[in-house]
Amino acid sequence: MTPNIPSAKYAIIGGSSTFSIKFPESLREADVEVIEEGMLFATPFGESPPFKLFKVGDKSVLTCKMHGWRAGVSRADASRQIFWVFREAGVRNILVEGGVGAVNHLLNPRDIIIPTDYIDNSMRKDVSLGSDYLLIMRKAICPNLHAKLLQAAHKLTSYRVFERGIYANTDGRHFESPAEVSVLRQWGADVVGQSICPEVYLAREIGACYAGIYLVVNYAEGIVKDWEYGELSSIFYGESETIGHLLIEVLRNIGDNTACECSDLRKPTLLKEEE
Repeated sequence: MTPNIPSAKYAIIGGSSTFSIKFPESLREADVEVIEEGMLFATPFGESPPFKLFKVGDKSVLTCKMHGWRAGVSRADASRQIFWVFREAGVRNILVEGGVGAVNHLLNPRDIIIPTDYIDNSMRKDVSLGSDYLLIMRKAICPNLHAKLLQAAHKLTSYRVFERGIYANTDGRHFESPAEVSVLRQWGADVVGQSICPEVYLAREIGACYAGIYLVVNYAEGIVKDWEYGELSSIFYGESETIGHLLIEVLRNIGDNTACECSDLRKPTLLKEEE
């Protein structure tokens, strides 16, 4: 354990769906207590973003905002900073949320999707904390955390909830062009966003379970109709508490989560020098 980094088995990386509120304080949940906030840690990849430590019942949870949007810090380094802290804290369960664009023409804004797979169309292919492991991405999304997110989404929202789908990851920050979206659709993507990679790799590298829940905030370019900035803004500011309460509900219901295969899907690398 690195000095000054608190121990926590659970973590949330806050995305656009909770960005507009003070999470988790704004939710006013009786069993949620903020222990410390504004925690910065020195990492081998630069100073971390501010972390917050809170408790849900007896569970200690680390959280930080967004997936690496910080001025002067590359997305790759931001992700490494976050997951280095998670590793040192002993995090074993990671929940994420965010907004995505609909590539599948059957999806509409305010639909909820809990993806089961991904396509990495980013250029950040070499993001890692080291080279100790061979990462098997057969079940990239933890089935146990996925099931808890699905259960909470059905319980706490009235929106359409899609329990499977493929998330295509691009670099951003700009949205994609109609031609790019057309390619992603041909590849089988259902939604497009900018955060699941490299997080899904880093979670596997530290031996943690990982799953995310995403709110469709717009039609991707060339899908159904042109998206509207006003509707995007309304979802951004209007749905934060819904997603926040949902995440807290999942934390209440997560056990030790030892029955999944996630930690077994990383193996010692075979690329070692002979001694």
